[in-house]
Amino acid sequence: MTPSHTITGEEPEHLTRAARCQAQVDPLAALREPADPPWDVYLTGTVFLDIIFTGLDSAPVRGTESWARGMGSSPGGVANMATALARLGLKTSLAAAFGDDHYGEYCWDALAQGEGIDLSASRTVRGWHSPVTVSMAYEGERTMVSHGHEPPPEEPAHPSPTTTLKRRPSGVDPIPCPPRARAAVASLTPGTRAPWIAEAARKGTRIFADVGWDDTGAWDLAGLADLEHCEAFLPNAEEAKRYTGAACPRVAAHALTAYVPVAVVTLGSEGAYAVDRRTGEAAEVPAIAVQALDPTGAGDVFVAGFVTGSLAGWPLADRLAFAGLTAALSVQEFGGSLSAPGWSEIGAWWRRVQSVPGQEPAALRRYAFLDRLVPEELDRPWPLRRAVPTIGFRRSG
Repeated sequence: MTPSHTITGEEPEHLTRAARCQAQVDPLAALREPADPPWDVYLTGTVFLDIIFTGLDSAPVRGTESWARGMGSSPGGVANMATALARLGLKTSLAAAFGDDHYGEYCWDALAQGEGIDLSASRTVRGWHSPVTVSMAYEGERTMVSHGHEPPPEEPAHPSPTTTLKRRPSGVDPIPCPPRARAAVASLTPGTRAPWIAEAARKGTRIFADVGWDDTGAWDLAGLADLEHCEAFLPNAEEAKRYTGAACPRVAAHALTAYVPVAVVTLGSEGAYAVDRRTGEAAEVPAIAVQALDPTGAGDVFVAGFVTGSLAGWPLADRLAFAGLTAALSVQEFGGSLSAPGWSEIGAWWRRVQSVPGQEPAALRRYAFLDRLVPEELDRPWPLRRAVPTIGFRRSG
């Protein structure tokens, strides 16, 4: 079903070290049993080829040419989330359509060979060009321009995902029978049901959901029909307030627990707030102050961190702190999938903050749970400037 792929981009640092770092820590090691599902997390959606420009002093001005001091290329869209999960040590399965152009081959190889992501539920579509996003980062924000077409449906003999390009992170029409997995991450679309979500939930898969901006302006929770199948819902502060009508995002989080057991509201520079209806637990963790290079994919990394902690059975506050930490580390790097931290980066950060004089004891206690997780030996230094993947070069020899 899928033709053989060759690595078309020269990125030995990214393609060889990422999977090795991921294997250093298995956050679910103590929980694994022979009868477990084959995958920890299942995702479906659209993979974009992201081209990222950084180092812009300001937004591009109409009628002028702007030069960026940095540029990178990497798999984007749902690949941001898949990569973040895999780098945190979770067995990740992705169902997506890939073009048979160089962009599609590059994205396939970066995910399958570089990150160890299972693509057996994915497909290569002949004659279909890969969706592309150009992202420009400046003043701590980003502007994106995307282009693509929906892939043609798969032949009935080989059912596999079809995706929608309306929303970047994920599509809504995956394979009829998603594989068994501990968890799945879904991006809800107002007014639309994704049948795979209910099917996965019936199999015992824990569903974690986010949502994008409601272009209809309705902001009606009843329109998020698949929320009834979800264990956790992770909107940002503005989305949470609009969906609940609350003036305060923390109040909105409590209101959302009438619809889903766990509500997590990201608060931007203030951190994040979460409520678990089942235990009555609430937690708030401040954001980690960092110098942001590119915020692309930070939300996906946050969700991946929260899912990891949830599957590992950590307390709510630890899950929230870990999600915030991984997101903070990611914005210091180029791109979405490229910037997702592995355990080497997490461990190096933890050792560094412990060694800095004057650290508040309370802040150190907040992340003390990392002591039992980070690897004894780090195979990469931190801060890290990752190799920037470039499609235009080929490997020598």
